[in-house]
Amino acid sequence: MVNLINPQHMKSLLWLIPCLPLAGAVINGLLGRRLPARIIHLVGCASIFISFLISVAGFFTLLRIEEPQQRFLIQSLYQWILTVWHQGSFGLEVAFRLDPLSMALCLVVTGVGFLIHLYSVGYMAGDESQGRYFAYLNLFTFSMLLLILADNLLLMFVGWEGVGLCSYLVIGFWLTDLEKAQAGMKAFIVNRVGDFGFFVGLMLLFWTLFEASNGTMTGLGFQQLREAIPLLGTASPILGVGVATWVALLFLVGATGKSAQIPLYVWLPDAMAGPTPVSAFIHAATMVTAGVYMIVRLNFLYVTAPAAMAVVAVVGGVTAFYAATIALTQNDIKRVLAYSTISQLGYMFLAVGVAAFSTGIFHLITHAFFKALLFLGAGSVIHAVHSNEMQEMGGLKKYMPHTYLTFMVAYLAISGIPPLSGFMSKDEILWATFNSHLPVAGLGKALWALGLLTAGLTAFYMTRLIALTFMGSFRGGSEKEKHLHESPAVMTLPLMVLAVLSAVGGVIGLPAITHLPNLLHDFLGPVLSSHGASGHQAHAYWLELLLMLISTGVATSGIYLGWLFYVKRPELPGQVAARFASLHRLLFEKYYVDEVYQTLFVRPILKLVALSGRFDLNTIDGAVNLSSRVTTKFAFLIGWEDLKIVDGAVNGLAEIFKRWGAALRHLQTGRVQHYLYSVVLGIFLLSVAMVMF
Repeated sequence: MVNLINPQHMKSLLWLIPCLPLAGAVINGLLGRRLPARIIHLVGCASIFISFLISVAGFFTLLRIEEPQQRFLIQSLYQWILTVWHQGSFGLEVAFRLDPLSMALCLVVTGVGFLIHLYSVGYMAGDESQGRYFAYLNLFTFSMLLLILADNLLLMFVGWEGVGLCSYLVIGFWLTDLEKAQAGMKAFIVNRVGDFGFFVGLMLLFWTLFEASNGTMTGLGFQQLREAIPLLGTASPILGVGVATWVALLFLVGATGKSAQIPLYVWLPDAMAGPTPVSAFIHAATMVTAGVYMIVRLNFLYVTAPAAMAVVAVVGGVTAFYAATIALTQNDIKRVLAYSTISQLGYMFLAVGVAAFSTGIFHLITHAFFKALLFLGAGSVIHAVHSNEMQEMGGLKKYMPHTYLTFMVAYLAISGIPPLSGFMSKDEILWATFNSHLPVAGLGKALWALGLLTAGLTAFYMTRLIALTFMGSFRGGSEKEKHLHESPAVMTLPLMVLAVLSAVGGVIGLPAITHLPNLLHDFLGPVLSSHGASGHQAHAYWLELLLMLISTGVATSGIYLGWLFYVKRPELPGQVAARFASLHRLLFEKYYVDEVYQTLFVRPILKLVALSGRFDLNTIDGAVNLSSRVTTKFAFLIGWEDLKIVDGAVNGLAEIFKRWGAALRHLQTGRVQHYLYSVVLGIFLLSVAMVMF
């Protein structure tokens, strides 16, 4: 172990962290049809578990490095791109970077990912496509780890695109179901919109830095970019806006796609079409965290563009509230959790938008714990009930005690009840927002109020979910009730581990009023810009305590109202829905955003495609077909002329010579006297001709 955590030795092993899941994907992808299920499970789970162990070793390796600014390891595998010109050279390597930021995400992806893989063994038992399932899940893990560990922006973009491709594969896993296949396609297309913004931002960043450095820029490594970013300030503004702001906003477009923020969030609720462990993996450990990670990784860019950071904060705050309101009325348990994820990601964007980068990562980590637990718990329920509709559940706590107890831990964590992990990270976000200095006066306080209101809504709709699922009596029918049972140990064990993490995970980011070290902030500090400091800065402790009490009171009020509406007086929801029918319909239909997108974008594009198809068929193909017919007829005429005239003349001349030859052949008798007669006749005729002419 001592040798393993030696920095030089550890650096040589970095490539194994992403490549072991890739190897698992290749083995199960190629041989899955011929391998027994237990081998498929072993390959799929062991590959990511070993990757997790190496990540743990990497964590202790970084801790062994005494100087915080030197806590990074870079492994260069090979030269990827190298261009040389007279000013210098530009090169990119396939290189992995392990620093505190990538380390934190690696532990989340591999650790939580392993628990989801293990859970999948029980959930997918009996499925005939288990080899393909675990291959996709391993490939998903590889793409996310490539994104996290990339040492340059272009390699990160490769992982970024790989994550998008894998989301299409896993969401549309049951590809024979048209609705599920379309959900995968929707996720892929919506993310392509965001990825276009990322790519344009990448090109603008590269071109600006290349021009500003007079062609001496040597690469797109994150350390190189950190040193070169000040050059953006020397570039001419575009439409009166600085280049740094444009680049940051374009990257934000990409982040809103991956992390499901307004306006590109619409794919995530439909992503529930995939298997439930896939939903947990997307929502907790991969995909949706990519946008947050990218902004934090590029923190040195965003702190130079305060206007862009304000936009990030507003997008996050509005998304958090907006998604929470939709979750109030949904009846599909996975959709409620999906909108909950969108809302919690909004909190993360709010944190990084106010420059509390470590706080955003803190909530990312705690959210991974309790959201993975919520989704896997929902999967356990669905596995027993065979339905996603909460109206067909109820009273499950007596049939599924382990699922219920662990689910309750996650419920209290996401609701913001102290001292659970969700309370710790959410409170720190609200505190950072309240004390932020955004370019618009009063904006920080407004976003704090919006985040506080969202916390109350979260507690309310999660209480509704608990009441409809586990409380009261079972509403799914007597036949289903006979078969209700707790999930097997391979599914409940990950729930228990995640429950412990959801309960105690907040210790890595204790609030300042405890006067205890904020371990995560101290660990991430060297990677983040000074603007992102969110630790134990000087402030009024009484004010922080007051805000904590207010947020706790709001969360408690949300829980009480949820209990009142759905346990104490279950007739109230119907009465309120009838009283505010228009508002209820608006929330239930998700503000008709999908319909608006259908009207404004999808249908016009489909009509344009249909029009283009008709133009292609009638005009382009018509012109080609006409040209073909004209050419055919012309060729026929040419052929007739060649056959009848040219060939006719040649054949006629040949026939004449043939006949002449046949006639002259009779003169060839072989007798000398006949030849002499011919000579004499010729002389005679020649003489006559000479006399006459």
